[in-house]
Amino acid sequence: MTTTLEFPYSRTLGPVVGEFFGGLRDQRLLACRTMRGRVLFPPLEYDPDTGESVEPDLFEVGPGGTVQSWAWVPAPTSRHPVEHPFAFALIQVDGTDTSLVHILSARTPDEITVGMRVTPRWRMDRAGRIDDIESWQAEL
Repeated sequence: MTTTLEFPYSRTLGPVVGEFFGGLRDQRLLACRTMRGRVLFPPLEYDPDTGESVEPDLFEVGPGGTVQSWAWVPAPTSRHPVEHPFAFALIQVDGTDTSLVHILSARTPDEITVGMRVTPRWRMDRAGRIDDIESWQAEL
């Protein structure tokens, strides 16, 4: 016998995350600053180190970034975001102190290096979601 246990829920985005996703819809990368001056991308409502609120105004960063680390996915499964080989990469966007994990487009792992410069490739139709960035690609 198979049992499926689910926890469906919905969450309101709030002012910080809502503005961040609105920025993605408009092809803008928005970050926040902690009270101690660290720049967080993606922005959070609270400083992860102290629990303090962040400064209320988001600001634009990037659009380029640097690959900090990566892992090649040679045979994606149905649970992966794309059907062709790709890399998950830890990307530090210019002007930030933190990184995010996202898809990095490459034909082979030989094209990827730590420290390589990347830029976002935007979807044509954006809806204010993290996958409005289709992937990151080598900077031209």
